[in-house]
Amino acid sequence: MNPWREIAVPHQDVLEGSFQQAEFAADITAVHTGRAPREYQDPVAFFERTFITEGMGILLTQVAQRLAGQGGEPVIQLQTPFGGGKTHTELAVYHLGSRTCPLSDLAGIPSLIDRAGLTDVPKARIAVLDGTAHSPGQPWKRAKRTIHTLWGEMAWQLGGEEAFALVAEADANGTSPGKDALRDLLELHAPCVILIDELVAYIRQFPEGKTLSGGSFDSNLSFVQALTEAVKLVPTAMLLASLPESEVEAGSQRGVAALRALEKTFGRVQALWKPVATEEAFEIVRRRLFEPVRDPKAKEAVCRAFADAYIAEGAKLPSETQERRYYERLMQAYPIHPEVFDRLYEDWTTIDGFQRTRGVLKLMAKVIYRLWKEDNKDLMILPGSLPLHDGSSRNELTYYLPAGWDAVIEKDIDGDRSETVELENKEPRFGQVGAARRVGRTLFLGSAPSSVATKATTRGIDAARILLGCLQPGQTSSVYTDALSRLADRLHYLNSSGDKTQDTTRFWFDTRANLR
Repeated sequence: MNPWREIAVPHQDVLEGSFQQAEFAADITAVHTGRAPREYQDPVAFFERTFITEGMGILLTQVAQRLAGQGGEPVIQLQTPFGGGKTHTELAVYHLGSRTCPLSDLAGIPSLIDRAGLTDVPKARIAVLDGTAHSPGQPWKRAKRTIHTLWGEMAWQLGGEEAFALVAEADANGTSPGKDALRDLLELHAPCVILIDELVAYIRQFPEGKTLSGGSFDSNLSFVQALTEAVKLVPTAMLLASLPESEVEAGSQRGVAALRALEKTFGRVQALWKPVATEEAFEIVRRRLFEPVRDPKAKEAVCRAFADAYIAEGAKLPSETQERRYYERLMQAYPIHPEVFDRLYEDWTTIDGFQRTRGVLKLMAKVIYRLWKEDNKDLMILPGSLPLHDGSSRNELTYYLPAGWDAVIEKDIDGDRSETVELENKEPRFGQVGAARRVGRTLFLGSAPSSVATKATTRGIDAARILLGCLQPGQTSSVYTDALSRLADRLHYLNSSGDKTQDTTRFWFDTRANLR
């Protein structure tokens, strides 16, 4: 059978190790000003690499219907978890409205438009208001005009000098235009979409009771209130605003006050958002990191071999592997094994700061880069494949953990002189398949988050899940179960919940050394 690298080739930016720079350059303002990488700037390239999740599909349908004057929500609040796909969703809305190509060129869009009962979606004027792009105490220039406020900026983006004239006085005074003035502005320039990002970051900068050139805390809240009301009165105008999901993301006490006030302003506006399901994450990550599969039959053969191997091992593996659906999950996730996604989405996302899909993408881009450079020939990328010896890959995980984990990895898991390497050097049957290191890596991925997030009684993973993270078709399961047994007797930071020979015993790493 062919290894993953012969069937699923990574995108060029992943192969070159430049993925992270491209990702961080991919914000809505960079695209709006023409400074984003091609895969984000060009609408065709963007949708080729974008999997339209259920949540994104619902939102884009609303946008299409609204711009076509066929209903659709006028105001949408995007309140997503950190790293939960907000930026990508904003870019999808932006490209749908401002596209420079036929709708038929945008992958996934024609079928979505068809299901919405539309034959076309009008192009729209787009205004992007980024709360981090301007300081409320510092005016900025647009041609010969000096702009002070968000409403001045919005008007300029929608219609230049003519549109700005409608709010020029309110901009100069720092007072919010009324609903009627904003309605006139929107009607003149519809179909239009106003995308507001990082609004809390902007409004929290206004000192209590003080007025800056950008207005005041209250006048900006009044503007948002008037804008939401005006948009509802213009059938082909739409407002999409993103708010942080938690007080932690809101920042300071002033930020929390701004968040609470904005949540009241948006009131009962429907938050059209569904979190990314794990199965959807399979496709998001695959499209963003890999070229289309070159040989579908070879992929099917690998996934079938894994599924058959799991059936053959039976009760030695987690029960879900015995279900027919697990073959489908293997196919969806390929070339990354579903267990990698399950551990990241079920365990690592419980840690504060770990950015769901964005965090998974950053980690896997570095993992794939390192595995490609090392000529890794695994059939799929499993938990046991993770190159924790590589500082860059390791840091993407240890960054979210308390201090002390680097020593655990160096001494017990994947260092040049680690206990796992010593065991493999002494016993060729382990060394031939890297059994000890694979067991150690799988244990780390499955148990490290529990050092932060769960009670001791639920810590760790059992032998069945460890085997799932290591075993490949054509291998015997005993090499991994034996390696686990040997490691349980010699590793300095490995703990267990009881008798290591029992199927229900759970194993976990901790930064505190055990008594061995």
